[in-house]
Amino acid sequence: MWTFPSSLDNPVKYKVESDYHQSSETRDTALLISGGNQEAKVYRQETTGAAPGPASWKIHFFCVSTKPKASMNPVNRRDEILRIVREQKRVHVEDLAHHLHISRETIRRDLTELARTGKIRKFHGGAELPGIKGEGRFQERMAENVPAKVGIASTAVRLITPGETLFIDTGSTTLYFAEKLAETSDLTIVTNSAEIARIASTAAGSTQVFLLGGEFNGDNRQTIGSMAIAQIRSFRAHHAILTIGALDDRTGIMDFNINEAQIARAMVEQAESVTVLADSSKFGRIASFKVCELDRITNLVCDKPPSAPLRHTLTEAGIMIFSAEQDSLS
Repeated sequence: MWTFPSSLDNPVKYKVESDYHQSSETRDTALLISGGNQEAKVYRQETTGAAPGPASWKIHFFCVSTKPKASMNPVNRRDEILRIVREQKRVHVEDLAHHLHISRETIRRDLTELARTGKIRKFHGGAELPGIKGEGRFQERMAENVPAKVGIASTAVRLITPGETLFIDTGSTTLYFAEKLAETSDLTIVTNSAEIARIASTAAGSTQVFLLGGEFNGDNRQTIGSMAIAQIRSFRAHHAILTIGALDDRTGIMDFNINEAQIARAMVEQAESVTVLADSSKFGRIASFKVCELDRITNLVCDKPPSAPLRHTLTEAGIMIFSAEQDSLS
């Protein structure tokens, strides 16, 4: 007997549809319970070839908008697909088509385009996160606070003009920024991140990408050390786009890793403007290694505005604040 969560409206009107997937390793049996504006996906996963055991069902809930999602333009639709993949790690074409109310063929085309730019990896019947080799903690950060990071990236990219040169350091938020930046052509990108370099190389037009050499850190696929810093000093850039570990009104911006702080410091020295990408959890904190003073920062792009006292200090230092939440410039 089905027991419906209290969050589902009027469960007697819900219909149940079954679905079934099998791979070489697992067998998935799924039931879709839907009605009104909501639906629940309930599924059981078993190891292929194993003896049947007690039913063990896992429940996933999706909020389905009353506005038909078929009205989304391709860019917004692919952003939504990417959001779902990042949340669930692995999805099937059938599920995406049902959730977005569009055809399986359209979903397959969208997945092909997302795979082309390296944002997902396709498998037969679905897609999953690409999985950066050897990462660990950095991959976990990519899945944390995704809406805030995507909002910051979408806001920050509007500060960039074709023809400009950018330093971009390594970070989960700058990786989302690089994905948005790939839609802009005719840029010169200088980065110590192998992943950002790969994403930037998919940009349309005549964008040039320079990957700094040096000691390679496999955890987040970045180069660090004196060789990378020496190469930074051979460039001049319009913008340095940085992620940070902390920001306060006394020290400025800081990082928890000395190697990353040194890379960021070198980029600041060689850039005309400095744009910091930071979610609100970084405000009012301190970290071990200083990057630069507040008066060296040109723009702060964040998910939510800082508190009034910090906001006052930042604006007094001449920093322009962009909030993705308000989507405005102060």
